[in-house]
Amino acid sequence: MKANKKFPAVAVVAVAMLLFMTRPSQLPAQTAAAKSAGARQWSVQVDKVDPGEVNLASSFQVAIYENLLDELGKTKSFQQVFRSGDRNATNVSDLLILKTTVQKYTPGSETRRAVTTVSGATKLNVRTQLCTRDGRVVLERVVDGNVRFLGSNLRATHNLARNVAKTIKESSLPEPSPEPATSTPAQTGEATSVAAQEPQAMRTIAAHQP
Repeated sequence: MKANKKFPAVAVVAVAMLLFMTRPSQLPAQTAAAKSAGARQWSVQVDKVDPGEVNLASSFQVAIYENLLDELGKTKSFQQVFRSGDRNATNVSDLLILKTTVQKYTPGSETRRAVTTVSGATKLNVRTQLCTRDGRVVLERVVDGNVRFLGSNLRATHNLARNVAKTIKESSLPEPSPEPATSTPAQTGEATSVAAQEPQAMRTIAAHQP
């Protein structure tokens, strides 16, 4: 008789363990959602270089622009890199716009650089900004691009673009706004399955009560 009295308690524990093991955990879903949100990446559209008040040859402006496109692509910091006016960027939601304004330019001399290391440097100084579509600035830096030793004056544009790309890569950009969360059919089905199990489990417990 004593063994029979202990039986309902054992049944209650067994059913409780069954419910605990079959109830779906939300932690994996939350982790997956967090990884999905963290995986989102900005794209960037590179605006044409603004010479500002500097008398900069058009060849230099074009060289800076082309080098920026190339160097930004190498960083892998952006999902896509678009040219100014590219229609494919129209429907991209997570898009930043890179604006580059020349502040200073010293032409330098290739000949003087070839014979001395203390003069003849070509120097470029720009203000670079990453902005959202609505004009909010998320990153602003002043970057230099110089040629102090051997190399053509145009090499300064390559050095400048490389420094801009490096600065952006090493900076902490805000994450794109997360998309609205939606419930999945799988989660609904699991919840229904557990709800169906609970009445049956309660009936099992009641059946073993003295």
